[in-house]
Amino acid sequence: MKTIQTLLAIAILSASTALISHNASGESAAEREARMAWWKEARFGMFIHWGVYSVLGGTYKGDPVKGIGEWIMQRAQIPVEEYESYATMFNPQFYDAEEWVLLAKEAGMKYIVITSKHHDGFALWDSKVTDWDIMDASPYGKDILAALAAACEKHGIRLCFYHSIMDWHHPFAQSTSYPNYNDREKINPEFPKYIENFMKPQLKELLTNYGDIGVLWFDGEWTSAYTTEMGKDVYNYVRSLKPDIIINNRVDKGRKGMEGLNKEGDFAGDFGTPEQEIPDTGIDGVDWESCMTMNDTWGWKANDPEWKSSEMLIQNLIDIVSKGGNYLLNVGPTHEGVIPNPSVERLKDMGAWLKVNGESIYGAQASPFDKPSWGRFTHNDEAVYAHVMEWPETGYIYVPHLDAHYSMVAWLADGRPLATDVGTEGTIIFLPEEAPDPVATVIKLTLK
Repeated sequence: MKTIQTLLAIAILSASTALISHNASGESAAEREARMAWWKEARFGMFIHWGVYSVLGGTYKGDPVKGIGEWIMQRAQIPVEEYESYATMFNPQFYDAEEWVLLAKEAGMKYIVITSKHHDGFALWDSKVTDWDIMDASPYGKDILAALAAACEKHGIRLCFYHSIMDWHHPFAQSTSYPNYNDREKINPEFPKYIENFMKPQLKELLTNYGDIGVLWFDGEWTSAYTTEMGKDVYNYVRSLKPDIIINNRVDKGRKGMEGLNKEGDFAGDFGTPEQEIPDTGIDGVDWESCMTMNDTWGWKANDPEWKSSEMLIQNLIDIVSKGGNYLLNVGPTHEGVIPNPSVERLKDMGAWLKVNGESIYGAQASPFDKPSWGRFTHNDEAVYAHVMEWPETGYIYVPHLDAHYSMVAWLADGRPLATDVGTEGTIIFLPEEAPDPVATVIKLTLK
């Protein structure tokens, strides 16, 4: 038990120094830990990529466009004026915010991160600084984020916003080599005006009109016009509006590509963002969240059938939590406002598993042991949890001790005790021939 407490104390202290928010002046390590507490307890959230690109669904002028769906404006080099016409077709008549929130809740997710504005610049709320939004540019005429905020508050899900720094629609944010929107070498000298007179006012709208926002999840920071000085300033600005908000590391220029964690240096941000990746091992002292898709795309793409299995998604969740991270799992609704059935089915499968085994996930910390060949460990102050994902042919697993023997070893699902052989350094747990749960069977080892 002392070992567990020592490991936790070290982790808390390390986290406060390794990826601490650059400009959280006056914030102690304990205050930072309190600000991050709900997010680290949650462990599992829903990412939603949705916007005008969903109208195209990965196809432009009858031809499929390579790459992820939400990048179609750039990949197909669609001029701004033409792209604007697709907003007149974005009329999500089947959008039901409460249905989406209840699905997230049934899946065992604790927070939702929705694309308030992606790289195409289209705002899913009634923004007062532009007409390029859901209220003015589309026939839908309703504030999508307002409905989602109300449903989240009603059902106890924490609402969070993704927000792109890059903006292919705004003239001050476009590259001077337009329409090559992502040209990193052609910097628009008007970009600072875009930050001050457009992006910041939009951020203020998001943080003052939609209730208690848990996370601002920035993206698009790689555009050359954006500097680390701007990143720190935006971080400070957001925290000035909402001091207890959590902000990812893409607010600044620190992250190392898809690996998502920070390179050496002084950068703003509260957590790292591995994209489509799970780190091989736990990362001491660093808060992080793997964002991943269920198929190969973030935004809706009709011709992407590469769905991951429910088993893989559940085991990804276990793997991530065993290394001290969060899992942000994406859905890409259609332009009509429908979450695809393959996503719904997989989320319900995950929720069914979590209903039985959530104790081993929510609020759990990284494994205090090396990865075993048969699965993963998580732990909290009261227990160690062995997640057996590959049923061992030996008929047993071995769990090291933590300063003292375990007071009880039992199936988490029903509390039935298991036969054990206690040695000086660990416990052998004897298993039946077949796994009770073919995806991941959890054994709870209660600490003395």
